[in-house]
This record gives sequence, C-alpha cells and structure tokens, in this order.
Amino acid sequence: MNTKSFLGSALCLVFALGCGPANPSPDGGSGGGGNATGGGGAVGGGGGATGGGSATGGGGGGGSVTTPSVFSTSPLAGAIAVSVNGNVQANFTEAMTASTLNTATFTVTTGVPAVAVPGSVLYGQLRATFRPAANLAASTLYTATLSTGALSAAGVALAAPYVWTFTTGTLVAPVAVVNLGTAGSFAVLAKTAVSTVPASAITGNVGVSPAAASFLTGFSLVADSTNVFAISTQVTGQLFAADYTPPTPSNLTTAIGDMELAFTDAAGRPASVTELGAGDISGRTLTAGVYGWGTSVLISSDLTLDGSATDVWIFQTAQNLTIGNAVRISLTGGALAKNVFWQVAGQISLGTTAHAEGVMLSQTSITLGTGASVNGRLLAQTAIALDAATVVQPAP
Repeated sequence: MNTKSFLGSALCLVFALGCGPANPSPDGGSGGGGNATGGGGAVGGGGGATGGGSATGGGGGGGSVTTPSVFSTSPLAGAIAVSVNGNVQANFTEAMTASTLNTATFTVTTGVPAVAVPGSVLYGQLRATFRPAANLAASTLYTATLSTGALSAAGVALAAPYVWTFTTGTLVAPVAVVNLGTAGSFAVLAKTAVSTVPASAITGNVGVSPAAASFLTGFSLVADSTNVFAISTQVTGQLFAADYTPPTPSNLTTAIGDMELAFTDAAGRPASVTELGAGDISGRTLTAGVYGWGTSVLISSDLTLDGSATDVWIFQTAQNLTIGNAVRISLTGGALAKNVFWQVAGQISLGTTAHAEGVMLSQTSITLGTGASVNGRLLAQTAIALDAATVVQPAP
C-alpha cells in the first residue's frame, strides 16, 4: 500500500454517500463529493455553501491567532430527503481541541420545544462528526448546532454558534466504511507490543507506539541506516517504533490516534441486527450490515460473508471475539476484506490454523495461534501476539 495516499483514497460515506470535502491527504489528494441535495437522499460536500455562518478573525502578521470557523457541512444546510441512518458532520478551517467537541457543544435537535437526539461526537482530521445512537425519524426537520464552547487547538472559540437545518427522507443508505486514517498504512499496529514466534509472515508495515523498538520481539530487527525504520525477514514491509528517528514518532502518534478514532467510529454505528445467535454465529452466512452484541462472540465453525465489492460489514462486540481452531471466515459474491470491520471491546483470539477476513479493531489485545492467518489488518490498543502466523494487508 502507498502509505502516503490512503487518506486521499479513503472512502467517505455519510448519509447517502455524501460528505463534506475531505482534508488534503499527504500527497495532496483530497476527497469529497458534489453539492447535490434532495432527490434520493444524496447529500454532498465538495465545498458547497452551508447555513449558519461563522466569522473568521485574527489580524494578519505577527503571532496573531485566527478564529476557527466551519467551512462545510454534511448534510448541507437546507438539504432534503437526507438518509435516516447517516451522520452529521462539520469541517473546520483549522485544528480544534477534541475534548471541546462533544454532545454539549455539538447537538442535533428536532421539534418545538427542541428535543435532543441521543448520540456521540467524534473529532479527527479537522472534522467533527455527530453520530446518532439510532436512525433519525423519517421526513423530519432537524437542527444541528455547534456552540461557542468548541475551541480551536489554540483555545479560540467559534465567533458565534453555527446552526443549520436539514430534513430527512425515508431512504436508508448503505453502510459506510470505517475510515482508518493513517492507521490504514499498517498491517499490524499496537500500542504496547508486537511479538512473533518465528516464522510469521506479514505483508505490510508493522508499528508500535508509544512502546519502543524493544517491544517488537521475535523479529530479529535490522535497523535502516537512517534509523527511521527497521526490516525483518518476517515482514514484507517496514517496522516502526516510537523511539526511532523523526518523523517516525509523530507519524506513529497520529496513526495510533486514528486507530482509536476508527474503533470509536465503528462502535458508534447503529446496529441493524442485535444479539444474533446469542453471540454464537458459527456456521452462518451473513449479508452486509451492522451487527451488535452486548456479549462475547464465538465462531466455532466456518462463517461466510456474502455480498458485493461495495457491501460493508461491521461487527460490534462488547466483550471478546473467539475464532476456533481450523475455522475459516470466507468472503463470497465479490465481498472485499477491506470492507469488513471487527470492533471488539475485549480480546480477539484466533485458534490454531484459523483464518479470518477483515480489519480487526481491538480495544485490548489480538492473538493469532500457531498457523493462523488474517487477510486484513490487526489494530490493537494493547498488544498483538503472533505464533508462526500470516497477516496480509487487504487489496486497496
């Protein structure tokens, strides 16, 4: 994978596949759609005008700071026929303080008197996203508001509350992919450690942060002359650690933050199917959608995910995910591993010679037993342990 271009190629799907303009990727590319509103629930971004309005300030010259403002939104101000299962987004002119963007400063309401829509707020890549806890009501007028409690990274507030309205239709849009940000440039990424019992085989980059290179164990690392990265006979790619030469430390910090943001994004999607099989989905064939469990999930016999190349699966697990020995997760009908996301609050464990497809997002650890394999990515907020295992990053 081209590690500099994934942001430009990341699929941005909000409501009926519309979104505000994406921020430039490292290679100068940008995303974002058109300005279409209405008919069929399309909502756009692409630099379209938005309602409300916020002044930009700050004088020129010297050390003057600017007043942050919103330059685009999704849905657009006044949009109609908006999908009921999407998010509400605002794109800022400059970096914001993430902790000031929350359900107190970014609200969505409906009715008179106004009733708040339950949900959560994410911030990343100059974009705040309000994610409703459930589908919005059909054919209903909503008001989105960003208050002056939202502060820039310099601690400067919006000049005035930013307010816009939109009206839902009846359309339920396809599930949007989870944006991995810079974490998508890694096949294996963890915060505390990555270990291997040789010989594992990893196709793609490996990263650990804030842990140092000493926590990349079993790889027999050979540092590059620049000390920006290392190589290993077990990795077709490069290995990065937080104590390597800049810009590696800052790049890893960004990637870890993007991994955590992706986990939160996946966890916040409204589930279309809940508690399927009481957590045991062994032997099933599942179509695209968002599946949620308040328990652990067990897969003790082969699982098939059947759908097209544009279909998306998100599996939300409040506890652990266990895939049994020799169990295979297979994709049929053209389904792609890059569109499958396993969001697991607990541990992810693959038994001996088991095989899985998709991006694995664990809030704790990921363990691959002897001979296990994954066509996808391993992204863990603690440690990753491999035992003569194979990890191949998915095709773009």
